[in-house]
Amino acid sequence: MNHWQKEIVATVIFGVTYVLISGRQLKILPLNRPAAALLGAVLMVSTGVMTPERAYRAVNYDTLVLLLGMMLISAYLYLAHFFEWAADIVLKFSQTPQRLLLYLTLASGILSALLVNDTICLMLTPLVVAVIRRGKLPLLPFLIALATSANIGSVATLVGNPQNMIVGQFSQISFSDFARSLTPAALVGLAISFAIVSFGFRNVLRGAVVSHESHVVPKLDRGLFALVCIVFAVIFVCFLAGLNLAWTALAGAALIMVLARRDTHQVLKLVDWHLLVFFAALFVVVEGLSDTGLPDAIYRHLQPMFGAHTAVQAWNLTWFSVAGSNIFSNVPFVLVAGKWIPHFADPALMWKVLALATTFAGNLTIIGSVANMIVVESAREHLEVGFWDYARYGIPITILTTVAGTFVLLVWH
Repeated sequence: MNHWQKEIVATVIFGVTYVLISGRQLKILPLNRPAAALLGAVLMVSTGVMTPERAYRAVNYDTLVLLLGMMLISAYLYLAHFFEWAADIVLKFSQTPQRLLLYLTLASGILSALLVNDTICLMLTPLVVAVIRRGKLPLLPFLIALATSANIGSVATLVGNPQNMIVGQFSQISFSDFARSLTPAALVGLAISFAIVSFGFRNVLRGAVVSHESHVVPKLDRGLFALVCIVFAVIFVCFLAGLNLAWTALAGAALIMVLARRDTHQVLKLVDWHLLVFFAALFVVVEGLSDTGLPDAIYRHLQPMFGAHTAVQAWNLTWFSVAGSNIFSNVPFVLVAGKWIPHFADPALMWKVLALATTFAGNLTIIGSVANMIVVESAREHLEVGFWDYARYGIPITILTTVAGTFVLLVWH
């Protein structure tokens, strides 16, 4: 197969894979996102675009190891009944629906910055539904607050969401430098999200009263919770000291495994293996396309559009990333756009802009991020959230947080 033929085949495989990833499952090919990415990876090798050895080298194992480590730590917090305990505490201290909305926004945002936002949404959504139903409150504003704040809060650290992890591995930006630059943008974003949701649902929330009826909540396993907190604190100190993120997280998870004295089968069942397969396969698909030189050729055509001045490049990359993330999904877009960042005037800043824009872009629609879909699907039994039910809040939240966040990032930088 000559280079021209490889380029065509790789482009077709890439396009088919992204259509399957970006849209809903098709009747003729009922594949979910991990299966679609896996199909694309297999096609890249089976058609001769890549050799098996090249496919193995294409996978960024540091990202997978970091994601696995953070998922394991979240799993132990779940087994300690931390999330149930935290949800109950939030309800007890909430005297009004508006205050409950504020506490939920802060809790979701902060936890997503410390752990992975998808995992937080997976574990918190059933608890939020239970808490809101116990409080006899309308469910929609709290589900929207949970999803949007999880996305926004996750931008603060390199372990907050998968695309940040990829940015961290590709850019080699330190954990402390990234957090120092993006935390102010995350805080501003959370404030904007809370203001929009609380204002949009002001009439609904004003007429509601929080019910504090008694409910049996699993008792917090204080020993396990204390162990996880101590190890987690040590992990973050190591992050700030500049140690390898992936193996530091996995070492911490392994230490908890040893000291917790729990059935590890139960813990490993809580890991989202589908997400790990999705990323591994996606690395192969994107690298197969990159080997043809097509992404570089696309960038050469787009380069004049981005401009030459740093601030202009930052704003243009922001809006381009928002659009690209909602067309292709944020993680795949980061894998492609990440190849272009070294060509910008200030690559370190542009990596942060890419992380911010692709993260905040996830709030635009229900299908904008995995976190959104987890929240909506987990609550489907209790409430059907329509596309426009979400978008009427997601669109202004995305626009305002992206503008404010980029401005804060540029000023801070």
